[in-house]
Amino acid sequence: MIKPQHLREHLAAALPELRRDPDRLQVYLDEGQIVATGVPGLSFEYRYTLNVLITDYAGHPDAVIVPLLAWLAVHQPELLHNPAQRQAIRFEADLLDAGRVDLSIAMPLTERVGVHRRPEGGHRVEHYPEPIPEHLPPGEHWQLYLRDELVAEWTTT
Repeated sequence: MIKPQHLREHLAAALPELRRDPDRLQVYLDEGQIVATGVPGLSFEYRYTLNVLITDYAGHPDAVIVPLLAWLAVHQPELLHNPAQRQAIRFEADLLDAGRVDLSIAMPLTERVGVHRRPEGGHRVEHYPEPIPEHLPPGEHWQLYLRDELVAEWTTT
């Protein structure tokens, strides 16, 4: 599975707090399924709930949510564009004190995997990327400001 590590790297790069202390960002997979595609061969889909936990977070939640949504727009766009799935992203927060929270975000993700015969023998595994949305060109640099303070920064991949 590729998406969990990619999202971890994206959030750690976007948020200054996580760049300084990446161990405060934890990623878990729950309710995983392997779903065969039903076509001849061994191609399949990973389906799972990805849980992202940011511990002892002192920033504004918007600084986490906007980079997360930007990542989803590229890597799981139906969560933003399909009305039936827009409510699939869930969160919980434990308020530790007046300025810090443990923030947990859960979302369903899928990854398509093709398994193809090689002409020279054996099989090749290919993880298919999502189509790149036209409104988010790759390489676009983002800066997120909250009350004129830079709270997150990233480049779309």
